Amino acid sequence: MPVYNKLVRDRIPEIIEKSGKRFTTSILNESEFLYELRKKSQEELEEYLNATTGEEALGELADLLEILHALAESHGSSIDEVDEFRKKKAEKRGGFKDRIYLLEVED
Repeated sequence: MPVYNKLVRDRIPEIIEKSGKRFTTSILNESEFLYELRKKSQEELEEYLNATTGEEALGELADLLEILHALAESHGSSIDEVDEFRKKKAEKRGGFKDRIYLLEVED
């Protein structure tokens, strides 16, 4: 039996059960959950970086967005509040639409 030891989406046990396979799960406490979400975000970011098609990249970005929702909630917030922070930062510092690549700054 393969051992995964990783955070999975809520419906994965249901999907595994429907396939007729047996599995074992546990429920994480808050600190364990935050730790595993951070690990999962690294995993999904790596998968995005290795995506070879636009569709694959979008799928990985969707996974990252789902993790961002969960991370915001684990910090007692929401993705809407995170987006407000993003907007304020964009107003002050801009976004990335202009594709500016800083080469150097003279002292």
